[in-house]
Amino acid sequence: MVDLAIIIVTWNSARVIAAALQSLLDDLADSRLAYDLWLVDCASTDNTAAVIRRGFPALTLIASAENLGFARANNLALRQMGFTNQAAAADLPKAVYLLNPDTLTHRGATRTLYETLLASQDVGVVGARLTFADGSFQHSAFRFPGLGQIWTEFFPTPGRFIEGAFNGRYAKSKYETMTPFAVDFTLGATMMLKREVLLGAGLLDEDFFIYCEEVDWAWRIQRNGWRILCVPQAHVTHLGGQSTSQARPWSLINLWKSRLLFYDKHYPRWKRWLARRLLAQGMKRKLSQLAAADEATRSACQTIIEMANV
Repeated sequence: MVDLAIIIVTWNSARVIAAALQSLLDDLADSRLAYDLWLVDCASTDNTAAVIRRGFPALTLIASAENLGFARANNLALRQMGFTNQAAAADLPKAVYLLNPDTLTHRGATRTLYETLLASQDVGVVGARLTFADGSFQHSAFRFPGLGQIWTEFFPTPGRFIEGAFNGRYAKSKYETMTPFAVDFTLGATMMLKREVLLGAGLLDEDFFIYCEEVDWAWRIQRNGWRILCVPQAHVTHLGGQSTSQARPWSLINLWKSRLLFYDKHYPRWKRWLARRLLAQGMKRKLSQLAAADEATRSACQTIIEMANV
């Protein structure tokens, strides 16, 4: 019986994946967990797959011929594990852990997440406390997206609102207590789920190519009656944006495409309409401030305005 199945999705991650895997394996060696490690590479052009095959031959590598995106890539591994077969539930791992390739796992983090997840019957998802490479604070969990987040993205906002609930943030003091606390969703960078949660809520929605997949998943999971916790005792360094930074205009378009999809899928008509108006006006404001920006960035902003006005 496997306790934990870990899935890492890569796209041009050769520069960071070896350190991510080694830190994870070092932690797992002390964890006393029976685990399977899966990696799905999305048609990387920087020899990511070769780095993995050479340095980590024991893991299961799925080398896709196309860039599947986060949802499809994770689902590919989940399907191969058998998570679409309810009849085989008893043979599935007790938990699944989605982990980003741009992470460094600190000792004890994986076991702490696993024990916290299984300790309470109503807890369905847990995520780690994240810090940046220099050790500085990083928000690890958020409230579901609302109009406040769009406002703070584009319009002048007092700092206390930017770092507060208005912008979907949890107070830094909550992380400092080193006690698990309930959240709307944890970042997909470290997201561990119970087997029963996956079987009940289903797989990730593949309409989301990148961004908001875990938000949509958490929304569905919570509506199935499960709680989601951030676990500050579990520490993971998250470098952040190592793949998406390679294609910034493309990433910007996909970010807002996914956010709009989330609003359309879950929010009432009035809130969807207002979100689109805020986004269109905010992006026009941003565009007016980008006189010296490259053409690709300006084109991306214009594309987002057009999406918002549909």
